[in-house]
Amino acid sequence: MTTRLIALCLAALLCAGAASASSLDEQLDEHLRTRIEASGNPPRIEVGGEVIHACRVLPQFYEQRGFHPAWSGEYGLARHAGSMVAAIRAAAVDGLDPAGYHLARIERVMGEIEANRAAGKRPHLGRLADLDLLLTDAFLVYGSHLLSGRLDPETVDPQWHASRREGDLAAALEAALTDDGIPRTLDGLRPEHPGYAAMVEALASYRRAAVAGGWQAVPAGEKLEAGATGERVRLLAARLAASGDLEAGVAVGEFDSALGAAVRRFQRRHGLPDDGVVGPKTLEALNVPVERRIEQLVINMERWRWLPQELGRRHILVNIANFELDAVQDGRPLLNMRAIVGRPYRRTPVFSATMTYLVFSPFWNIPHSLAVQDKLPDVRKDPGYFAKMGIRVFQGWGADAKEIDPAGVDWSQVSRGNFPYRLRQEPGPLNALGRVKFMFPNKFSVYIHDTPGRELFGQAERSFSSGCIRIEKPLELAALLLAHDPAWDSGRITAAAASNTERTVTLPDPVPVHLLYWTAWAEDDGEIHFRRDIYDRDGVLIAAMHEAPAAARPAPGGGR
Repeated sequence: MTTRLIALCLAALLCAGAASASSLDEQLDEHLRTRIEASGNPPRIEVGGEVIHACRVLPQFYEQRGFHPAWSGEYGLARHAGSMVAAIRAAAVDGLDPAGYHLARIERVMGEIEANRAAGKRPHLGRLADLDLLLTDAFLVYGSHLLSGRLDPETVDPQWHASRREGDLAAALEAALTDDGIPRTLDGLRPEHPGYAAMVEALASYRRAAVAGGWQAVPAGEKLEAGATGERVRLLAARLAASGDLEAGVAVGEFDSALGAAVRRFQRRHGLPDDGVVGPKTLEALNVPVERRIEQLVINMERWRWLPQELGRRHILVNIANFELDAVQDGRPLLNMRAIVGRPYRRTPVFSATMTYLVFSPFWNIPHSLAVQDKLPDVRKDPGYFAKMGIRVFQGWGADAKEIDPAGVDWSQVSRGNFPYRLRQEPGPLNALGRVKFMFPNKFSVYIHDTPGRELFGQAERSFSSGCIRIEKPLELAALLLAHDPAWDSGRITAAAASNTERTVTLPDPVPVHLLYWTAWAEDDGEIHFRRDIYDRDGVLIAAMHEAPAAARPAPGGGR
């Protein structure tokens, strides 16, 4: 709808025919009140068969303003309605669908209002009420999607436990209507982190690439490396130029140093060994269609909207799909390290918690499930396994549990369903938790810890744990967390970690911990990275994003 048409709609509202403007306003107030009060309990409001989704918050919004219309009368339809329509049209920049916010119906109703005006007819109260309800619902629903996500993550993935942002969207709309602040208010509901803004830019860039035809697949064949020539090299160069890894317009006749550098950049952006050689895994990543990359950007922008309002001035972030941990302060990374996360059948859950203490030289109280699934088969193969690994066996679980000699147990007769033992591994070089563990109490019993299995950090994909996060640089993380405690210098930290005597240390400043799952994200310099979906979470989310929005799902803070 053009700006001229919106202005004409305003004129239609201000020209009430034989009725004065004030009497029209009063009649419209009454009409809105009647429509809303007749919606039932729980309320269900429809406009031309189209459901009003914010069916709980919208009635409260109008009741608080005496059922006075929000988009006509004294506020002026042209300014606010036009701003709202423009904002809805721009929803795609955030990976959202404008059609989900009544765009077609709003434009149709505005067209009918204009037709009435052109015919010299008095504005139809029903159509004015329809328009008001539609625009208000569009703001509340669109605003809730920007603020806390289009979907409830726990309905999509039961292992995703988000602490979403909250806000009073009805109050935000009321404030926005007073000074034509619709665009500014909606913009303020988006995640404020630069990483999200970079994703918005990347989405626009990849969509432009899709409109231009995307990129042509590089055919399978022998590895492509320095010195190679031929049609596959030309196609490789074109593919890398399409994604910005190689400067566009550069003529490439052979696999030279410039092409090798572009391949390495692509490999780093996709979590692959950056050897500059196009082997099977690099070829597979190259040939993922641009449409798939767009979907990855869209769903990971949705995951951004599931994050808490504040990550914390100082916080720890683990990207499960990237197998890395970052310690961040004031938006600046202080420490980065490789991590090992849960196997696909023992997934590390997604949640936020607060780290409050760490433990040097920890015991490992082996969870019962791991004891029967992992340790029982090991001791059946080797009766001396527990002694070699420093694992003590206790009968019972209380403080007075009796320690028994594992050599006196016939482990071949012990089953998963009959395992009356508690296993505890002593501190030391073989302890599965290594020299230190970092505790952020949570219902999943997940924590961060050291590991004696250092060789696994050399793997590109590191999903080897039973759910907890093993890290590459535990003593460096401990030093960072205890930096404000003068009693804990590097020498004392090293000694405590090597002492084989368990010691708990409360952190002087608790630190938020965010375990996330991003298969696409932006680095600080805006460079976009993609990762393989190791837990098969992307497909489920993509399918859910394509479904119609739930009609009455409340958002945090009453946004829906």
